[in-house]
Amino acid sequence: MDTSEEAIVRFCRRYVADLLEIEVDAVDPEADFDHLGIDSAIAVALLTEVEEHYDVDVAPETLFDNPTLRAVAVYLREQLARRVAP
Repeated sequence: MDTSEEAIVRFCRRYVADLLEIEVDAVDPEADFDHLGIDSAIAVALLTEVEEHYDVDVAPETLFDNPTLRAVAVYLREQLARRVAP
């Protein structure tokens, strides 16, 4: 599985686009969640999907500390790197 930052961003963009029923290109990974129309229910669904897809636990407050898809991807990439580090 590709766990690069860009792969995580692509995964998140596709998931959010599907939930919001919009084109993937309309999901700016640099935009704040509120600007994208991501409410708390969608944010929790995204969090759950990320946890299942990448087999990692992510605290809900992570979304408040990282309010863009890019920031979530950076955070998740760091968590995944720590998990496989010797």
